[in-house]
Amino acid sequence: MTSRFAAAGALRAALLSGAALAGLSPAAVSAQTIQPLSTQPLAAQPLAVQSLPTISVIASPDDALPAGAGLGGDGLAARLLTTSDVAALLRGLPGVSLYGNGGVSSLPALNGLGADRVNVLVDGAPVAPACPNQMNPALSAIAPTRVAKVEVLAGITPVSAGGDSLSGTISVESAPPVFAAPGEAVRTEGKLSGFYRSNGRGVTGAAEASVADDTFSLGYNGSWSRADNYKAGNGQTVRSTLYNVQDNAVTFGARRDGHQLTLQGGIQTMPYQGFPTQRMDLTDNRSVFVNGRYEGSFDWGTLDARANWRRTRHTMNFLDDKGGYAAGGGMPMDTLTTDAGYSVKATLQLSARDTLRVGNEFRHTHLDDWWDPVAGSMMMSPLTYWNVNGGTRNRVGTFAEWEAGWSPAWTTLLGVRNDVVWMDTGAVQPYSWQNPLGMGMMAMANPDAADARAFNARGHARTDVNVDVTALVRYTPSDTSAVEAGYARKTRSPNLYERYAWGTGAMSSSMNGWFGDANGYVGNPDLKPEVANTVSATLSLHDATHKGWEVKLTPYYTYVQNFIDVERIGALSNGFVKLRFANHDAILFGANLSAAANVYQDERVGAFRLSGVVGWVQGRNLDTGDALYHIMPLNALLTAEHRLGGWSSAVELQATARKERVQALRNEPETPSYALVNLRTGYEWGDVRIDAGVENLFDRTYYPPLGGVGYADYRAGGSQGTVGPLLGAGRSFVVGMTVKF
Repeated sequence: MTSRFAAAGALRAALLSGAALAGLSPAAVSAQTIQPLSTQPLAAQPLAVQSLPTISVIASPDDALPAGAGLGGDGLAARLLTTSDVAALLRGLPGVSLYGNGGVSSLPALNGLGADRVNVLVDGAPVAPACPNQMNPALSAIAPTRVAKVEVLAGITPVSAGGDSLSGTISVESAPPVFAAPGEAVRTEGKLSGFYRSNGRGVTGAAEASVADDTFSLGYNGSWSRADNYKAGNGQTVRSTLYNVQDNAVTFGARRDGHQLTLQGGIQTMPYQGFPTQRMDLTDNRSVFVNGRYEGSFDWGTLDARANWRRTRHTMNFLDDKGGYAAGGGMPMDTLTTDAGYSVKATLQLSARDTLRVGNEFRHTHLDDWWDPVAGSMMMSPLTYWNVNGGTRNRVGTFAEWEAGWSPAWTTLLGVRNDVVWMDTGAVQPYSWQNPLGMGMMAMANPDAADARAFNARGHARTDVNVDVTALVRYTPSDTSAVEAGYARKTRSPNLYERYAWGTGAMSSSMNGWFGDANGYVGNPDLKPEVANTVSATLSLHDATHKGWEVKLTPYYTYVQNFIDVERIGALSNGFVKLRFANHDAILFGANLSAAANVYQDERVGAFRLSGVVGWVQGRNLDTGDALYHIMPLNALLTAEHRLGGWSSAVELQATARKERVQALRNEPETPSYALVNLRTGYEWGDVRIDAGVENLFDRTYYPPLGGVGYADYRAGGSQGTVGPLLGAGRSFVVGMTVKF
């Protein structure tokens, strides 16, 4: 599809592909008006002089149905109304599903591959997990009210879009600097927003302000969100679903003669966040970051250079729903992570036919993960437990990519990428080198001392040399059809926890794992990098003007060598299991189908639009025959929209089939089918906008297929019986207001 080539060519354009955008429903994505990309070469395009909408999703002319009168600026307001989780903004894109996690920390998956297998960028930089449970994933590092642009590319991804991943790229950008128009002395603007959600009594407040002339700009963005535990459709309170997060950022910009410099810094504070599927909760998380970006246009092409630095201090313990903790008690766990790096990308227009893109990036992560001793505890003292001590993960990536437009009907893209990953860590330590229960019958109660000795006795340094390749061809036989097909080889090295989490004890292993199953996980230093080989094709049918209707179908097949799955190495209490990461071979296959159409438009009654997205994927471990974990069953999102003047409304039907194919190895629970109805409406006049809606209108009781297990409710019930799937949120009335000035 054209979007794949546009994504590789326009560094500031969205990477929404046919597999990720097909038949994009603006209601489903809550985007602002979809705008075509410029057809000029990138080098000829001037740098933007106006601020972007609060969020924009951009696609090429051949890929997106123009928004028409039915969109306007209501999409983002509707989405912000219902969530404080940036990952939830992606709901409704073909191939996208969400792993359950905390209230602001969902983990996205693309075409069945999620978590670290997705290349997630925040302002151009990856954010490494600073937690053994991934309670602070990359998309939680930015507030939804600060998002200016969402870019998603699933499946066959150009090498220029990033490496060290398998399933695609999700890029989230904050608002760029706002500059005054030529001739305008000083430009000032601001915005205040507030949202309320009845279920969980969720509240969000946000403020933006900026001042600028035509050369310099200074802006501020701040937000605060909190919520209590939500209730399910059956009236049951779902424990450990509360959260509190604050986000503040300052942006400075300067531009002159086709060159622009952006500097940004900020602080994010999370005083607490409950995790219903984990044994622990987040009790403090503080993140400080500084980003820099240079964009320049030259006679030979364009240059985009970025640098980033982020430090995250993370603490876990038990919130009240899991028993709480007194000062110095519970089970304190601490993490300190530093991310730093740069990326440089250049686009050269070699001829009217040929475009060359080259780039280089460096990424550094340093991780310390320690668990303080607890006074008076036999099992958690007298020493500090070191889960990861001075872990480092460095990556250098280089790519070259050639795009050629052979004729108006034929376009090709060929790219190759090399990523070298160096990993290492220091010596570790258990709570005690002695068995606290003595040498009698319980001598094996604390295996961590033996595990630590064995881990320290071996070498830890690992080097992976990874190669990615992408080959795409697009054929456009007529004004009403297009076909794209291609192959991609993508490689991902293990993260620090997959390789270096060493404790096999019941307690130590159960503290590692971001899968929402409350099982125990142990690392494996001998893991090999995963290599995914994907073939895919997209058929697009649409009207000649790209304004009336569109249907897209994208089937795909992925064979993963050395897929990092697990092997069972023991049992924990109450039916949970102990697992070690291990390489296997696996396959995934599926299809995304979408359609959209403007069905009726009249000046008196307004414009009506229908859209729908259907996704289906299957995955299997070829060595064990077991299903892959966290694979979304057949699902669909159907949306009917209406707009009349400043009034916009929509009805959504979200339907999901029964999840019967589950991974037996991890005791993954089955979930029944369900259908939810969501309503929303909004009115905008001048600088004021008011929104209202209802989520889960009929207050249905349901279980999200990838929600994980309801561990917090299970624990509160006295750990009796078998743990079941997490309950989804019941009906919620939502209202919001935004004022611009």
